[in-house]
Amino acid sequence: QVQLVESGGGLVQAGGSLRLSCAASGRASSNYAMGWFRQAPGKEREFVARITSGGDSTFYADSVKGRFTISRDNAKNTVYLQMNSLKPEDTAAYYCAARAIYAVKYAYWGQGTQVTVSS
Repeated sequence: QVQLVESGGGLVQAGGSLRLSCAASGRASSNYAMGWFRQAPGKEREFVARITSGGDSTFYADSVKGRFTISRDNAKNTVYLQMNSLKPEDTAAYYCAARAIYAVKYAYWGQGTQVTVSS
């Protein structure tokens, strides 16, 4: 089992920045690839970014590429999402998730943290 707890959400003006954190605990969380997803009211959950277990490779949704950066500190069992140049359409609940390196699906999810971007 891997437990995930997100933090760092809040209210920010358009053009501002936030950094989300996802603290992982449980069995060998550093062996998991990690991802960030978001879900806006009335919309389906969508992929935002992912990072490999070692942190050597990242991938982003086109909508956030160049503005968001995913990173991880395995010594602290924490994954980050640095969000710059925020737009109102980035408003959503943000979730981190963990995927075993041999798995296809993300098996573990956090409870989410709300990000609201005002125009």
